[in-house]
Amino acid sequence: MQDRLFPEAEAPPVAPPPAPAPPAVAAPRSRLRQVRPAPWPTELADLAARLPERLHLGTSSWSFPGWDGLVWEGEYTESMLARRGLATYAQHPLMRAVSLDRAFYQPLTVAQYAGYAEQVPPDFRFVVKAPSVVADALVRREDGQGMRANTGFLDPGLAWSAFVEPALQGLGARAGALVFQLSPLAPAMLGRMPHCIERLQAMLAALPSLAQLRAQAPDLVIAVEVRNAEWLTPAFAEALRASGATYCLGGHAKLPPIAEQLPVLRALWPGPMVCRWNLNRLHGAYGYEDAKALYLPFDKLVDPDLETRTALARVARATTAAGHHAYLTIGNKAEGSAPLTVEAMARLLAD
Repeated sequence: MQDRLFPEAEAPPVAPPPAPAPPAVAAPRSRLRQVRPAPWPTELADLAARLPERLHLGTSSWSFPGWDGLVWEGEYTESMLARRGLATYAQHPLMRAVSLDRAFYQPLTVAQYAGYAEQVPPDFRFVVKAPSVVADALVRREDGQGMRANTGFLDPGLAWSAFVEPALQGLGARAGALVFQLSPLAPAMLGRMPHCIERLQAMLAALPSLAQLRAQAPDLVIAVEVRNAEWLTPAFAEALRASGATYCLGGHAKLPPIAEQLPVLRALWPGPMVCRWNLNRLHGAYGYEDAKALYLPFDKLVDPDLETRTALARVARATTAAGHHAYLTIGNKAEGSAPLTVEAMARLLAD
């Protein structure tokens, strides 16, 4: 107050403080952000070098954030991994294949297939599921309930135009196994299995010969996977043999154990092996959701299935030793973490 009452001189006006700078706006993340590979142990590269050349191990899809530390390093969304994770996945020493499961829900275009092929090295192979428009006898609701008969089921023209042709054009030499995974049949159709087998054989016979198809994809296999044990008959095996197709072993509780499916494969011997190991038998035929809830985030083995591992290793070893290709893709719901099951299978199959 004294300074105010007895000023020595008139003080100059005080300049107002400068306006605060606007808050810094975070730069948007680059759309070219890449998925970093995990720091894999040198041991995995050594293990990969000891595997048979014609063995193609891999997983069912790849867009799983829980694989942080196993396949990639860092936290990524499922969407990010779906768009940018494949190239990193294909760098993993043991991943020589992947199953394109999304192809089942909607036919993929040549450009979509080509986009996948561009992300992987020349020795990588794709296992591709046929779209449901040709592989499912029913048109289904989102919850899986059948609504009506699917007129495109096993249609030869649709099998070519919606599946085989675009897959071959897009993937080229990276096409490995094209799999017609036939969804569960309704009881009425199960009572007419000879007719179903005839339709399957007619569809397969209408495709170009395997020799013609292999002009574009030298390692190509056409395979049929089923979801009803009623298919597994000598007549079914003969229908496959007649067209040069093979049977895709189904690691799924809707089918008998792998060892009990082998008579079909033996009837087609010598030839390639294709297997999609999807679900641990512990969970039953409809246990996908239970397995998912138990195994998330898919970063560790929960229910090792040594019986299935041993059976598959025996078949894969014999197949590659005979000079044929073996395609084995594994889902997270097989044991809890597909990359770790792939590693376990590799240890069984290494020289």
